[in-house]
Amino acid sequence: MKKYLITLSLLLSAFMIWAQDGVTWSFRLIGDNTPHPSVEATARIESGYHLFSLDNPAGGSNPLEFHFELKGCKLDGQPKVNKPYIKEYDEIFEVDQHFYTGTVSFTQPLKAIDPTFSIDWEIKGQTCNDMGCIPVFASHSFSGKAPVVETSPLPEDNKPESLEEAASQKLAEMTDSLQSSEDPLLPAVNNSGISPADDSWWENVEAELKVFSDDPSQQTRSLLYIFLAGFIGGLIALVTPCVWPMIPMTVSFFLKQNKTKKKSVATAAMYGLSIIVIYVGLGLIVTALFGASALNELATSAGFNIAFFILLVIFAVSFMGGFELTLPSSWTNKMDSKVDSTTGYLSIFFMAFTLCLVSFSCTGPIIGTLLVEAAATSNFISPAIGMLGFAIALALPFSIFAMFPTMLKAMPKSGGWMNTVKVVLGFLELALALKFLSVADLAYGWRILDREVFLSLWIVIFALLGVYLLGKLRFPHDDEVEKVGVPRFMLACISLAFAVYMLPGLWGAPLKSISAFSPPLSTQDFSLYEGDVTAQVDDFEEGMKLARRLGKPVLLDFSGYGCVNCRKMEAAVWTDSEVKKSIDNDFVLVTLMVDDKKPLPETIKVKEKDGTERTLRTYGDKWSYLQRSKFGANAQPFHVIVDENARPLAPAFVYKEDIPAYRSFLRQGVENYKK
Repeated sequence: MKKYLITLSLLLSAFMIWAQDGVTWSFRLIGDNTPHPSVEATARIESGYHLFSLDNPAGGSNPLEFHFELKGCKLDGQPKVNKPYIKEYDEIFEVDQHFYTGTVSFTQPLKAIDPTFSIDWEIKGQTCNDMGCIPVFASHSFSGKAPVVETSPLPEDNKPESLEEAASQKLAEMTDSLQSSEDPLLPAVNNSGISPADDSWWENVEAELKVFSDDPSQQTRSLLYIFLAGFIGGLIALVTPCVWPMIPMTVSFFLKQNKTKKKSVATAAMYGLSIIVIYVGLGLIVTALFGASALNELATSAGFNIAFFILLVIFAVSFMGGFELTLPSSWTNKMDSKVDSTTGYLSIFFMAFTLCLVSFSCTGPIIGTLLVEAAATSNFISPAIGMLGFAIALALPFSIFAMFPTMLKAMPKSGGWMNTVKVVLGFLELALALKFLSVADLAYGWRILDREVFLSLWIVIFALLGVYLLGKLRFPHDDEVEKVGVPRFMLACISLAFAVYMLPGLWGAPLKSISAFSPPLSTQDFSLYEGDVTAQVDDFEEGMKLARRLGKPVLLDFSGYGCVNCRKMEAAVWTDSEVKKSIDNDFVLVTLMVDDKKPLPETIKVKEKDGTERTLRTYGDKWSYLQRSKFGANAQPFHVIVDENARPLAPAFVYKEDIPAYRSFLRQGVENYKK
């Protein structure tokens, strides 16, 4: 056992791992006890993320930066990479981006000049996926031995001409060493120019921020939204040709099989409960197989969005009568045989299972869309809650009609109207499919679905839907429309009006009601809209001082030049007139770019929460450290409202194209500041 522990400790000392969102780093020393050792850093990049190269062009995302502090050795050439980077033109930044995916290793050759040597390696950069960008930081210290000592002579220009000059030079080196060994400045960063009286601005406020974020109603609202979405989806599924005709048939069967009304009601209730168990079980199985976080990653990955776009188009074509989408008949036959071979409540359960299989061609697209929407909430039980709402809506009619069988006579008869429902769903599925394609288009930078192209397609889809509802457009299996009923006419008016509403968007109108679906305004080539929001200050300390003078709260906007989602949120949310008015009048807006490369007047040594020491060299380093150390966050966009003492006034607002929620966020900050 002792032998294994020693081996494990040696491996851990030689192989240190840094893990953070997006990328995991590991380090090792190669060639110890040789004159020419080297150090290696290996990045394991999560699926969907890009790690930008050392020579990523200016104007693009942040390139990797290597900083070495060497003792007893020197660098021997440039770092070597084990594979070439991927080169891809980025339409947004108009440069060729150089990045890595998967696993990549960087090796820095060294030359030993003392019997013992040490290296401190600090890595900075940026990793991005389709949801946003995260700063990359990792560091590791190495130490080793070398059998050969190579003296490193002073350059000719630096050789002292006398003993007095040598002594003076040595004294200067000692002074520099003493100055650099000062304790890290925490929590204040006084080297940046702020006075000791303002040290509280940099204090950690995660606990105070958590008080705002721990509002249980937020989670309740999220789950309630998923439940209602599932319930509405179940109601829509009810009126499809796959389910509606089954209601009178199944209820009549229960009434004939049972001699008393009480027994019929109990049987129908068991049937409805079985439907609920089956669909909730489906939601739990999906979550158990993938996990809530994996579902969310799938829902936001470019590859999955492309696959779901194709799937929704297939469903739309099926709904419009292109072909019939059914599960293998052997599955249905097997369930039928189970119904015949079993008795009691088990037989009823298999009857419910048969309904689920038979109705798949109509319910499948609705369930699939619901599961993706539930996954995006990152809540473990969301898929099950969504399926619960769907199943309750689907099961209710069977129990209600069994309790009140006379209501069966009032049910609308099956007919061509149910096919109209399917075709309408096909149009909606087609429109929704474009939303998923848009996500992939933005992630890959294809620019084939810019905002004006997206809106043009939606205008055409909803205009054609209105024409279809008026009976001027027919699909296979459609009956000829001799008269247009009032409900159908009203739905046609709504669809045509919605198409007209989107027309101004082609010239840059914000179209706030669909901002969560359409690409951001920044992708539009031609726009007459002028409603941009600009920061008053781009420096934290200056912003806090201005807020004290004006008597206003501060809206801190942690952003980045290479942050695509920051631009999307500015275009989709900040363009709202009420949001813009509130930001301009009620706040001091401070935008802090965490990838700002402008150097600080003096470098600042700080300690991270885990005790790791690092050096802040640029303003971007400083703002990134502020976000991590004060608020415990490192992803952008990240908006937080603070008072003149830099204490939070509302929960932080991260990437979410939700204008009502952002308005509420601003109102809460103003109200708490006034209190």
